[in-house]
Amino acid sequence: MFPQVTIDLVKYRHNLKHLLDLVHQKNMTMMAVSKVFCADQNLIDVMSLEKVDFIADSRIENLQTMKTDIPKVLLRLPMPSESKKVVEHTDISLNSELDTIRLLNEQAKELERIHGVILMIDLGDLREGIFEENEVYKTVQAVLNMDHINLRGIGTNLTCYGGVIPTEETLDKLVDYKHKIEQQFSIELDIISGGNSSNISLLLQDRMPKEVNNIRLGESLVLGRETAYGDYLDQMYTDVFTLRAEVIEVKEKPSIPIGTIGMNAFGKVPVFKDKGSMKRAIIAIGAQDVDHKELIPFDTIEAIGSSSDHIILDVTDSINEYKVGDIISFRLTYSSVLSLMTSKYVKKVYKNVS
Repeated sequence: MFPQVTIDLVKYRHNLKHLLDLVHQKNMTMMAVSKVFCADQNLIDVMSLEKVDFIADSRIENLQTMKTDIPKVLLRLPMPSESKKVVEHTDISLNSELDTIRLLNEQAKELERIHGVILMIDLGDLREGIFEENEVYKTVQAVLNMDHINLRGIGTNLTCYGGVIPTEETLDKLVDYKHKIEQQFSIELDIISGGNSSNISLLLQDRMPKEVNNIRLGESLVLGRETAYGDYLDQMYTDVFTLRAEVIEVKEKPSIPIGTIGMNAFGKVPVFKDKGSMKRAIIAIGAQDVDHKELIPFDTIEAIGSSSDHIILDVTDSINEYKVGDIISFRLTYSSVLSLMTSKYVKKVYKNVS
């Protein structure tokens, strides 16, 4: 059945073990992030086999259904409306809003549990986190007064929204918060979570502040690369996930549509470059499943456009001669893995299942 995403579990396990060993050698813990593949249980099982320190996801639905004994972390700030599920199905959540933490405390009291919280601090990327220093200390004080919340630590997020690259100077600010909080409140913070796959360059260069003892890794495990500069990592696989799609038409056609150009299926007015006549192939997958610009062909072809259910390829200079019914394969980006794994129309096929 096509289209299909092929998932190589052996390659994923290799990537996971390689980075987990590296993180542990640096006296840090890893939150292995499952959101890009929608917490697929086959991959969760690999995480469990390798005994990662934490499994983290942005969706409570994923954390609710995954089967594992590894501690579970909600990465996205909890919605107030899901506070009960957060306490029921996770061990730790990342938070920045005091009102939400109060709701978590109430639900934890009702369920007779203690819920762990990592307080997020915004160091400039301008996504989630407390921005004003005084608010950080006021929030810490309030949290420490809650009977059913355990302040596990503090964290920050970089690159995901603002593209701010992690540096020693930036992470030193997080360390400074750690010292001030511990001194002011006479406590010891267990987790100082310094970021995500964009921190790997600092990690490899031994430039992470020693007080930063946790890292949240997702894209690097899937694509074998760090995300600050997009560099691929030595001894890591880049093709854990591949897309295979079936050709449903092959025709010689002009490169520019004939007639007056208006809006396409998505309400945009397209612009075309005149390349003369070209050999075009259509594959049976579309924008509903994946952005064609996020596909990396193994062959010398180009994805030139899409509608909701079709992707059009320029195969004029392809190495292979394609015909209807043939299968074309693509390497993937983070964005394309995310959308393809989310689509119910794309079959998931597993390689090297032991």
